[in-house]
Amino acid sequence: MARDYRSLDGVLLFDKPLELSSNTALQKVRHLYQALKAGHTGTLDPLATGLLPVCFGEATKFSTALLDADKTYLATMRLGRTTTTGDAEGEVLSESPVTTNEAEIAAVLKTFTGEISQIPPMHSALKHQGKPLYEYIRRGETIERQPRQVTIYELESHGFDGTELKISVRCSKGTYVRTLAEDIGAALGCGAHLTALRRTAIAHFKLSDGYTLQALQEMSAEQRDACIMPVPSLLPEMPRIELDQVQLKRFAQGQRLALDTDAHQGKVALFCEGRFVGMGRVEGRRLSVERLLSDVAKQAALATPAQELAE
Repeated sequence: MARDYRSLDGVLLFDKPLELSSNTALQKVRHLYQALKAGHTGTLDPLATGLLPVCFGEATKFSTALLDADKTYLATMRLGRTTTTGDAEGEVLSESPVTTNEAEIAAVLKTFTGEISQIPPMHSALKHQGKPLYEYIRRGETIERQPRQVTIYELESHGFDGTELKISVRCSKGTYVRTLAEDIGAALGCGAHLTALRRTAIAHFKLSDGYTLQALQEMSAEQRDACIMPVPSLLPEMPRIELDQVQLKRFAQGQRLALDTDAHQGKVALFCEGRFVGMGRVEGRRLSVERLLSDVAKQAALATPAQELAE
């Protein structure tokens, strides 16, 4: 029952298993922790496994940074066969002999490193007129998609046995590894589809620091809680600004603060007496609010309005 759920803040690095949707995985973790509020960052397909950060409570307010972050995957491709979906779930479209070798593969992978153009797959959650593309394809409709620019920072082969190719990919937001596999297959002249995908990193978070559902289920409640990282772990490289209590009150009431330096521009992490309190934005020498912890905002709303700082 809802009354049994508790307020919980922080981030859990979850190792999503095969054949679970990201939302189903989220609900299982939320139920295990009996958390009132939870959300995930960076959806994984049911046939993909690996790192799925789960944000509890206040952490959900600051999780958007992960949506824009670089991601790293280990992918397995089946050369010589294309499918309707670009992965193992689809029907076979074509089969071709595989005559390539590791040297040719290495040369082709180099051509996909850097900024490349991709056409999003129809079997995806990308929306057209408010509906995901996969709903159109289920009705037999194909929607024209515009190419999108993405960046492949690193692309390496991790083994080739004659038909199966394993690669590692570090890429920008919006990259479809399934499409990348198809395009690599086309460049090799034999076609390909994705057979396995495992996400190993998002920004600074690593799968090696994550926990499986089984491991979490076997822990005591205290051990599970110890796996949760604090909210500021979402913003490790963001510049930090310290506020005193008077500044925090004025800031929380919507006022901009005057700074004595313009060393930091853009988003900054805010702390007061060593405690993380939220996120702001610096423009020139002015600091304005972006997001605050709920209790900080609530206390500010109940406080006597402070006089505006002189411009």
